[in-house]
Amino acid sequence: MDARGSVERDRPHEGTEDERKSMRLIERYIFRRAAGAFLMSLGALIGVVWATQALRQMNLVTAKGAALLVFFKITALALPFLTIVVAPFALLIACIQTLNTLNADSELVVLNASGASRFVVLKPLLALALLVAATMLFLSTWGSPAALRTLRENLARINVDVVANIVQPGRFITIEKNLTFHIRSRAPDGSLGGLFVEDARDPAIAFTYIADQASIVEMFGKTLLVMRDGVIQRRTTADGNLSLIDFQSYAFDLSAMTPTTTSPVFRPSERSTAELWSLGGSRPDEYARNNAGRLRSELHDRLTQPLLPIAFALLSFLALGDARTTREGRGMAIVGTIAAVGVMRGGLFAATSAAGTSDVAVGLAWGLSLGVIGWALMVVATDRKVALPGVVARGLDAISERVGAVARRLADRLGLSGEREETP
Repeated sequence: MDARGSVERDRPHEGTEDERKSMRLIERYIFRRAAGAFLMSLGALIGVVWATQALRQMNLVTAKGAALLVFFKITALALPFLTIVVAPFALLIACIQTLNTLNADSELVVLNASGASRFVVLKPLLALALLVAATMLFLSTWGSPAALRTLRENLARINVDVVANIVQPGRFITIEKNLTFHIRSRAPDGSLGGLFVEDARDPAIAFTYIADQASIVEMFGKTLLVMRDGVIQRRTTADGNLSLIDFQSYAFDLSAMTPTTTSPVFRPSERSTAELWSLGGSRPDEYARNNAGRLRSELHDRLTQPLLPIAFALLSFLALGDARTTREGRGMAIVGTIAAVGVMRGGLFAATSAAGTSDVAVGLAWGLSLGVIGWALMVVATDRKVALPGVVARGLDAISERVGAVARRLADRLGLSGEREETP
């Protein structure tokens, strides 16, 4: 009796444990599908956006003479910032695709019929959203500003690099007003062939340097263009007299054309979070003093963006997390989700943009993000379902009926409706 009672009492416990294992397997299955879809969507979106940004920096190769390796290094520094921009939308695409596939394969129907909680589907999506949010928080507060700062420094270094501007075979390069360089070729060791320099900076005298070989060297703290086996043409502006001077070696000083400082002015997105928090730090520069509002706006934008993946995952679950039998119903749910996400992202962008000068905008930015998340969690916790307002639903039904009627009339006129008569 006691043994049977013990066995009977153990059976429910074994069944409950089996159910928990099954639910965990289902959650891991949904997480894997969503994570795979997210990574594919993220890669595709980053690739498209990176290509557009890379084309804007193509002048590094065509105009500045930088190597392809430098070009890819420069453009790769923008990837953390691009990841922050596209990651929430990649997660939205992954959630919609995963939930839509689960419904199409009748897996949501089976889960509902088995009495499984809605959290079985929500938990893996929310876990993925939290991982994305944590990654975005790291990138937005440290990774992206550091990468963009390095990017700005490299671009500034390339823009003021006299060697990069001169060493462009076959092009006439104007370094400054009335000073033009041209070279025929550049050897692998860096030496230049067929050098031509036109120097008319002095209003009274113009010089033309022509040399078979040349090289750029750093010596005694100066940048020198050392020319060999050439000629100098000296022409006076007043009377046009021309004199020629042959030389075996001649040094042309380029130091005057090299800026003494290459420190760029960093934008808000390129400054550290600590600097934004203190609005420029203890010793703010002129840009920080004149643009304190932009620094404040950038700070709130960095801190609120990681909340977007969580909000997007919850909104997509509310719209598509329940089984639907009609394709039209899911189509309208997807459209509604995209519209809601667009409104939320636009509202958050407007609020953070105005946060630099308005405390109300700061409250709206945080209230919008946290409010959507809190409302969605409350709806899920109370086991409610989100539906379109009656007026909107009736309007959409009316539009659908009108479109269907127009399509039927068009099909009748084109002879596409009804059965075709068989020809004898």
